Amino acid sequence: MIAPVVAQPPSDAVLVDVRWYLDGRDGRAAFEAGHLPGAVWVDLDHQLAAHDLPATEGRHPLPTPEAFAAAMSQLGIGDQSIVVAYDDTGGLTAGRLVVMLRMLGRQAALLDGGLAAWVAAGNPLQTGPAPTPAPAVFTATPWPEHRLASADHAQAHAAAGGAVLDARVAERFTGEVALIDPRPGHVPGARNAPWGAVLDQQGRMRTPTELRAHFESLGVTDANSADAITYCGSGVSACANLVAMEHAGLAPARLYVASWSGWSADPTRPAELGPAAQGPA
Repeated sequence: MIAPVVAQPPSDAVLVDVRWYLDGRDGRAAFEAGHLPGAVWVDLDHQLAAHDLPATEGRHPLPTPEAFAAAMSQLGIGDQSIVVAYDDTGGLTAGRLVVMLRMLGRQAALLDGGLAAWVAAGNPLQTGPAPTPAPAVFTATPWPEHRLASADHAQAHAAAGGAVLDARVAERFTGEVALIDPRPGHVPGARNAPWGAVLDQQGRMRTPTELRAHFESLGVTDANSADAITYCGSGVSACANLVAMEHAGLAPARLYVASWSGWSADPTRPAELGPAAQGPA
């Protein structure tokens, strides 16, 4: 299995551009303005998420295994492909595809530093639309239940003092800013673990040693990392934390895919406001 983070894509890798913006900018337009040579662009909203589900499933619920397999096939990604995903935000969105593929046992990695690091190293960019690759054989595989958490799991785990990590920035965690979510706040007992904290000042992934210390400060260790739960606004940026855990040598935590967008859409779920302890309860 390829490492979860790579500085240079293998020569035979399928390069996937996963640019997507919460502010509504067009990821496809950004791709066409300049991307890694030979890369394909994936539509996070339509190829990495399901639609027409209840609001409590969140803004980016996982697609069905069959829909995901069809999307990967269309991108030229097969069962044996090595995928290297990137974006222009250090893994904020590319981590979603990496986690989805690795959950299924496929070979996928995040390009360390993303587009900025590629350009800084003197590598060229290509402009124009994505190529149309030959379809590949990608077998539909059920999402592994042990890697996923429900709202009930998150509520119970946090109430028991377990590590439930919220990857949103502090002002969204505390409820000062609600953005597009139905209600402000966070899962009661959750710990704020902004996804950007896994990056260094150059936008690259911090070292495994630094990441271990970071997650240990949040109560995540070798002994309990597989039981920890990560979430964010809609199950996207939380994946950066999952990639970082694996990069640190920890077992990746469970992903609460519906995240705060799903939790806050359910009026029966309590919302906690204000800061919470940054370390273990």
